[in-house]
Amino acid sequence: MNAKAILYNLGVLIIFLVLSLFIPLLVSLIYKENDLLSFLITMGIGLVTGIFLIITCRVEQELRIKEGFTLVTLAWLIYAGLGALPFYISGYIPSYTDAFFETMSGFTTTGATILRDIEILPHGLLFWRSFTHWLGGMGIIVLTLAVFPITGMGGMKLFQTESPGPEVDKLKPRIKETAKILWEVYIFITAIEVILLFLAGMNLFDSLCHTFGTMGTGGYSTRNASVGFYKSAWIDYIIVVFMIIAGMNFSLHYQALKGKWSVYWRSSEALFFLGAIMSGSLLIGIDLYLFHHYNLWETLQKSIFQTVSIITTTGFGTDDYELWGASSQIVLFIFMFLGGCAGSTGGAIKIIRILVLVKFGLSEIKRLIHPQAVLPVRIDHHTVPQDVINNIFSFFLLYLALFVIGVILMSLLGLDMLSSFGSVAATMGNIGPGLGSVGPVDNYAHISITGKWILSFLMLIGRLEIYPVIIFLVPVFWKK
Repeated sequence: MNAKAILYNLGVLIIFLVLSLFIPLLVSLIYKENDLLSFLITMGIGLVTGIFLIITCRVEQELRIKEGFTLVTLAWLIYAGLGALPFYISGYIPSYTDAFFETMSGFTTTGATILRDIEILPHGLLFWRSFTHWLGGMGIIVLTLAVFPITGMGGMKLFQTESPGPEVDKLKPRIKETAKILWEVYIFITAIEVILLFLAGMNLFDSLCHTFGTMGTGGYSTRNASVGFYKSAWIDYIIVVFMIIAGMNFSLHYQALKGKWSVYWRSSEALFFLGAIMSGSLLIGIDLYLFHHYNLWETLQKSIFQTVSIITTTGFGTDDYELWGASSQIVLFIFMFLGGCAGSTGGAIKIIRILVLVKFGLSEIKRLIHPQAVLPVRIDHHTVPQDVINNIFSFFLLYLALFVIGVILMSLLGLDMLSSFGSVAATMGNIGPGLGSVGPVDNYAHISITGKWILSFLMLIGRLEIYPVIIFLVPVFWKK
């Protein structure tokens, strides 16, 4: 294990985090609130640490796969650990465990919160809280690759390790160019949503924070009542549109911006994703209209918003879905596992994996009838290699196994069955609100300290898609 190469690159990443903190620092200066010192202290700690690692650990040796997994896992842990300091030092979150949970939830775009009253936080901390969504959504390694040099591996293995989905779309020959393009598209779409939310009635600060939560599919709001605070159909539908955009593969958006709009309806993953949204909205809409006395427009607004919010793993809310019928809650619980498309900022299992598993299952049924037939699994006229199918199967089984283990652990810590299922599904899927005592109008403050560390670990596993974290923890990984 080349520890120096890992530490040098961690130093680079820490310096980038320090630079990111300049923006909430400026917000704190503008509003002249009492969180300024907490940002300065955090930046000072990060600057000293980052410079020390860069100066003392610089090496020319390339990172191997082993070092790549280690770097990515440690980077996310350090970002959560260092990014938690402004909340902790300022005293607004007096427990470091809670501050770490809140920040890990931010960077992993989970949106699960321990805050009972969000609106008492000063603007700088509120901005930082939402900004972590935006940074973590596209990926801190991907952003750093676009701006700073990361030594070794050509960056490709690091890019693959952090990016969601079984395979990564390489838009340009150099991975630095691909990372840059993805972030340019991300920034462009972000700017459009900020403008539209501002025109729809949000102030500029709230427009920025809610856009960060939408594009990162995170769900942190500046309001206790989340998006429901605004009671605006225009705001709801603007956020719905951009949640769908954020839940789709950004390489499709890049192609569309180049004029190739047909990529959307030529992508079976995108069509499956949109079909799931329509089906879920319809099922929930029937329940709301027939049994909960919503009028037609309220039914459309609430069913579409909540369906999109959960399947994209954003977690914004406009209503308490735990007051809806069991059928609606079951649909939303299932959607907590589906997630967005590969190459999106969404979490959970991902649509492409579900699609491959469905097609593989159908081909196996056909094979029972025609044992000699050659029945390859095809997605968009391309044959899916067997090793990719095996990878998807192992990921799916690992995901379910970790989910079951998480539920057992949370139940042992005193949570009831519904809350155990809801908290694990919501954190592993990077969704935020779950079911039971962690539902859409509740929070995670009542979870024990041990439970918060377990859920923080599940958030990281969900965001990095299991393998980097698990490999990092397996003892054989450290052997020569």
